[in-house]
Amino acid sequence: MSDLPDDWRAWRAQEDLQRYEERFRRLAEAGHNPHGEADLVASYAPAMVLDGGCGTGRVAIELAGRGIAVLGVDADPDMIAAARGKAPELEWVTADLVDLHRPERFDVVVLAGNVVPYVPPERRARAVAACVAHLAPGGRLVAGFRLRPDWPTPDDLDRWCAAAGAAPEDRFATWERAPYAGGDYIVTVHRVAG
Repeated sequence: MSDLPDDWRAWRAQEDLQRYEERFRRLAEAGHNPHGEADLVASYAPAMVLDGGCGTGRVAIELAGRGIAVLGVDADPDMIAAARGKAPELEWVTADLVDLHRPERFDVVVLAGNVVPYVPPERRARAVAACVAHLAPGGRLVAGFRLRPDWPTPDDLDRWCAAAGAAPEDRFATWERAPYAGGDYIVTVHRVAG
């Protein structure tokens, strides 16, 4: 993990993967929906989804359970190992998004869980461009991340997407589509021409 950004390494140093997984189980047991990301992605009726920065596979596994073909990609080999352990029948790839070169074109590329800010700053525009390059005509890049002073802004993401050929379609404050009117979290949807 030495080539992962400092923000990511700091988070991983304090986060136990078992405890991370347990958090979502507790949400479900308390009656909360832990699958807002998958719900939003599935609402676009994709046949194929690339889960970029898939972590331990929670979103990808939920999408696969809904009959959607999914590829999980993460630069953290421990996260990929955890995802593979939970769903060995799915394809999991350890790779940096900038360096990802796949023949498939996806209906949706989802970047949930602060993926964009966890990309090193000097590589963010290229990571977004690589994700957009993997979209089929009419495909969507769906990204959700916390807004902090030292992290990317929605305007940064709009600029990187525009340079890669994807236009803004929607902005939400939550994965459940609450309207975005400022705040500390954003979910963006950018679409390529189709």
